[in-house]
Parts: sequence; structure tokens; C-alpha cells
Amino acid sequence: MFLSGDAKGTGRVRYLLLGSLTLNLVFAGAAGAVALQHARAVPLEPVVGIKHGMGPRLDRIAASLPANDAGVMRAEFRAEAVRLAAAEAEVRLAQEAVRDKLRAEPFDPAAVRTAMAQTSAAHEHFYRVLHDAIAAATAKMSEAGRKRLADWPARRDAVVTQ
Repeated sequence: MFLSGDAKGTGRVRYLLLGSLTLNLVFAGAAGAVALQHARAVPLEPVVGIKHGMGPRLDRIAASLPANDAGVMRAEFRAEAVRLAAAEAEVRLAQEAVRDKLRAEPFDPAAVRTAMAQTSAAHEHFYRVLHDAIAAATAKMSEAGRKRLADWPARRDAVVTQ
């Protein structure tokens, strides 16, 4: 039997729709996989090329505490890792904006002042997030851990006992 012209066209349209649906599902799956990969918690590791940051300093603070309290402190820092990393990134971006304004031609002192004010606000936000994490951790720590934290940084010649 021969198909009429309309039947052939309908079959092609069905295959095109099926192919389009398949491609859309593949793209949606790939986009979902990428979104899941980037939705994980951000570790407190320095950005590539940046050798300093809060991660190593927070590790040194935790290492100076008794073992149980160090675990509490590290757990709190891990729980707040995304907020801490975002706040630290805000500071770095604000600092870069100041550098850009200082290099700009024609130079605009008002733009520099505005960028510096934004850097100050970013610093304040970062310290609020950091202090909230430390306060939450210390509420769960032992008295000995809180005292050790109060004396931080310890003298370099002091002996740390656990």
C-alpha cells in the first residue's frame, strides 16, 4: 500500500518531535548534572594563585584547641563554609574594584571613595559571618577550649597540651 502525502508528512513530524524531545531530555539531564555538581558545599580552600586566606588561619586556630573542641570548631566552620567563602570572595572582589578605580583614566576620586566604602562594608559582612561561626562553636565547646581560644594566638614558645 502506498501512503498518501499527508500520512508521510505526519510520520516525519512524529519523528522530528520524538527527536526534539530526546535532545531536550539529554540537555536537561546535562544541565541538571552540572547544577548538582556546583550545588555542593564550597570548601575553605584558597583560590588557585592565592596563597593566603582564612582557611589556613582557621585551621591554626582549631589546631590550638583541645581535640574535642577543635572538632567542634572545624564542624562549625564546615557548616558555614559556603557563607564564609562567599563573604571572603566579596572582600576580594571589592578590593579589586578599588584597584580598578585607582587605575582608571580619567581618575575619579568619588568613584574610589565609593569603592573603598564598599570594601569596608564587605569586610564588615565577612567579620560578622566569621564571628557568628566562632560564637556558635564556642557555645558548644568546653571551658578549657574557650579559655584556650581566649588566649589565641598562643605564645610560640608555649607548650600545647590536649
